Amino acid sequence: MGAIIPVFPLGTVLFPGLVLPLHIFEERYRSLVRDLVASTDDEPHEFGVVTLRHGWEVAAPDGDAERPADETPITVDQLYAVGCTAELRQVTELPDGRFDIVTVGRRRFRVVAITADTQPYVTAEVEWLPDEEVTDPVSTLLAPRALAAFRTYLDLLRPDSEVLDQVPDDPTVLSHLIAATAQLTTDERQELLAAPDTATRLRTELRLLNREAGLLAKVRAVPVPLSDLARPVSPN
Repeated sequence: MGAIIPVFPLGTVLFPGLVLPLHIFEERYRSLVRDLVASTDDEPHEFGVVTLRHGWEVAAPDGDAERPADETPITVDQLYAVGCTAELRQVTELPDGRFDIVTVGRRRFRVVAITADTQPYVTAEVEWLPDEEVTDPVSTLLAPRALAAFRTYLDLLRPDSEVLDQVPDDPTVLSHLIAATAQLTTDERQELLAAPDTATRLRTELRLLNREAGLLAKVRAVPVPLSDLARPVSPN
């Protein structure tokens, strides 16, 4: 049997090393935050973030975290198979019991099953995906090409972007940054999260970035604002 962890179904894809702030307003997830804060120091203060498939997500008002439309039980079919744990880094409790939290993506997992649990929040059986080899020579060769393609893409999309003010040296970290920052569909982001290794992710990103840069270059020749034609930014 795999590990049992609490999971938070969201409309976003979290990648290892990336920051995810959340506003926690729903009572069952307030309980999750309280349980994590109360856990001992030698236990990981983390929960799984899994992305809801299209049609199940509902945008919550006022910038709150997204959630299912009702309190019916979550099923595996509603979720993408691969998620990432979010480690608590900062917790601010508001006077009315809500929380503002800051988390950082930590480790990837595959959802095996939603488990029956006495907790008010969702829990799942998961299997951990293997850590990626950081010294892989192929990814080391691909990283500069992916970075160059990412720079070209950002220059076309938003020339004043500050995303690459500090470029990560690690190819794996770079691959996660590109995946989280580029304006991709949820399916594309999930494909990148589930990639078996950094080299595969970088190859996929090169293909996607070259495609997007080509589309943006054509759009710039059309006499209408770029914002009217570019791929819509995900609200996640």
